[in-house]
Amino acid sequence: MQPRIAFRLFALSLLLLLAACASTPRVATQADPSADFGRYRSFAFYTPLALEQHGYTTITSNRVRAAVRAQMEARGYAYDEASPDLWVNLNAYMQDKTRVTTMPEVDYDYYYSYRARGYVAVPYWRDRTDVHQYTEGTLNIDLVDVQRKQLVWEGIAVGTVGRADPQRRGEQIDAAVAAMFARFPYRAPAR
Repeated sequence: MQPRIAFRLFALSLLLLLAACASTPRVATQADPSADFGRYRSFAFYTPLALEQHGYTTITSNRVRAAVRAQMEARGYAYDEASPDLWVNLNAYMQDKTRVTTMPEVDYDYYYSYRARGYVAVPYWRDRTDVHQYTEGTLNIDLVDVQRKQLVWEGIAVGTVGRADPQRRGEQIDAAVAAMFARFPYRAPAR
């Protein structure tokens, strides 16, 4: 298999798995304190999006794009490809993780005592170790000031990735994007 095709398949599976986050993602945001959010009125998606580095869109990247556009428009920003004030860039990646937990537990062994003429329970301690392997997915939303070419806001959602049907995956994408934008305190100024 060619390396380019293998990378494309990996990236597509990464996006599909990221979209299938099985748990509520952890969300963090950061805004540039020197940015004047009062002057931003329009946005467009940066090309090429980090999600679409190979020149084509996927079902997942389209769903993320639609969710971000809905959130931006709900805050009064107009979509304007010709002369936007903000570029929106989207990125996602996955990382395999291992969680190891150790917990002490008590158990009992029984043996027959000839002196006591009966069975005796003897407690003993041991450590139980559980190993859980999982995949963690990260979705980034960057808002970039077009004039200054500088990042002014970033939203990050990190969660456990699992398999889900397409409808559930879409709902999880919408929820992750909404959770990030819930921490976006700005609105476009009235025209």
